[in-house]
Amino acid sequence: MISALTGELRQVDDDRIHLQVGPILCELLVPAADVGTLRMQVHQEMTFHTIFYLEGDSSGGNIEPRLVGFLRPEDRAFFQLFITVKGIGPKKALRALVMPVGRIAQAIEAKDTRSLCDLPQIGKRMAELIVAELAGKVERFAMEGYAASGTRGLAMSKRTPAEEDAIAALVALGERRGDAEHLLDRAKHANAKLKTTTEFINDMLRMRTVRV
Repeated sequence: MISALTGELRQVDDDRIHLQVGPILCELLVPAADVGTLRMQVHQEMTFHTIFYLEGDSSGGNIEPRLVGFLRPEDRAFFQLFITVKGIGPKKALRALVMPVGRIAQAIEAKDTRSLCDLPQIGKRMAELIVAELAGKVERFAMEGYAASGTRGLAMSKRTPAEEDAIAALVALGERRGDAEHLLDRAKHANAKLKTTTEFINDMLRMRTVRV
């Protein structure tokens, strides 16, 4: 069992990274909340705490091995609990985790289904199911100190007025706030020169058409 990998971060995509471990280039799926931080650490040596799983339909013989990587062992532990909720598989969980684990755990413990609905691919019924199954089980992740440690993630970074206006505009067009924030972060990393609300909105709309 591979529980951790240390190597040079070679490439960061929208939902995965490529880590050079000796002569082997490993592909790891990563939580959405970590992508922004990881883009700024390409070519650095990093350690990822990993989970291995098999994706696909065994009856059809179409099975692919996957590795999921986390920057912190606590994030891996939370993820393992999160995917025990019926209807949340590993890929759906990775896309939903657009904010630090501490904040999500706080919402679960507070039974705040409205905040959970801001996570991508999490609707009202799923949010209620998450609360029903995990409330009382994620208290250690919701501790104030651990939640604060998650401020390294881009989802927690301070937004400028132009960025907040762009997020509000996308929400008005039907996006959930969590999805709109993710689009904004992708747009900022693709073009660091964006400054005005209009520039952010235009690039976010372009990102929406190629969303993965």
